Amino acid sequence: MSREAWILVGVVAVATLVGAVLLAIRVIRTRRLLGTLGVSGKVAFYGALVYTVLPVDLLPDPIYLDDMGVLAVALVVLGRLLRRRRATAAAEVPRTPTTPTSHRPTR
Repeated sequence: MSREAWILVGVVAVATLVGAVLLAIRVIRTRRLLGTLGVSGKVAFYGALVYTVLPVDLLPDPIYLDDMGVLAVALVVLGRLLRRRRATAAAEVPRTPTTPTSHRPTR
């Protein structure tokens, strides 16, 4: 392989590593929501992080596309669970009357 090809491979490897790290940071930021997202949220969160950290991958480690895919799927799952949780929480809020009651003073 020529020197230019190796440089291109290195640039692609660094770019995918940066993308994987950025996705991992976004997944880690959702950790504070795990208590409200239930078991499926915890499975998506910890499963994605374990897959990313473990040395066993579908593709060799210089290519982080599989890690990025797993992290992206985890973010999608966590986002859907969060939207569903917020929708059910909004539906449970009791409705208050929008028109104020007028109080007339008695004589």
